[in-house]
Amino acid sequence: MPSITRTAPDSEGNRRVVETAVYTAVRTLLDSGAKYTEISVQKILAEADISRSTFYAHFRDKSELLARMGRSLNQRFFDEATADAATIWDAVESPDGLQSITELLAKGVARHREHFSVLAAISETAAYDAAVNDFYTSGLEAFEARVRADLEKRLGSALTDSKLNARISAQVIVWGGEQAIAHHISTEDESQDADFAAELAAIWWYGAYNRRTESS
Repeated sequence: MPSITRTAPDSEGNRRVVETAVYTAVRTLLDSGAKYTEISVQKILAEADISRSTFYAHFRDKSELLARMGRSLNQRFFDEATADAATIWDAVESPDGLQSITELLAKGVARHREHFSVLAAISETAAYDAAVNDFYTSGLEAFEARVRADLEKRLGSALTDSKLNARISAQVIVWGGEQAIAHHISTEDESQDADFAAELAAIWWYGAYNRRTESS
């Protein structure tokens, strides 16, 4: 097998070409309706027009392939969400953050819909593949930690009900929200996305971020 580490430029350029071809092939197969478990390496090779030796020079197996696709996608999500966060999350922490949460979720739903076939494959595979599960859960756990910190800050500023359990609320918001978004995208068309984001935002806001006490 030829070396793929002869020089840094050749290695990096070759890696990107192969990754792009393979990622595009997997995305095409997923978008056609195939489940990731049904997609064989041979089908990926045929769609990407690469040899088996080239595939295994770059990917250990299908699990590593999916995890790497997920990391690449997750970085895009992170970069885009970070750009939003500069203004949106600051507003979320204010007393009138419902609109900001709605904007945040609308953008999140749009990203999920754009990449839903890959995200669904990651979620499906995470149920039985430890490596993919570790990747899948790490991103949500980081988001959960951020939500929990926001809620604890609001508790400290008396901006929500003092009885709120920030840890459990963050779990419900993040993990429940992820499942709700996936179900919505799989059962509703894009015309319902704005209403979905608004309803989910209201649940976040009135249920946790700005929960009123009985005397309010």
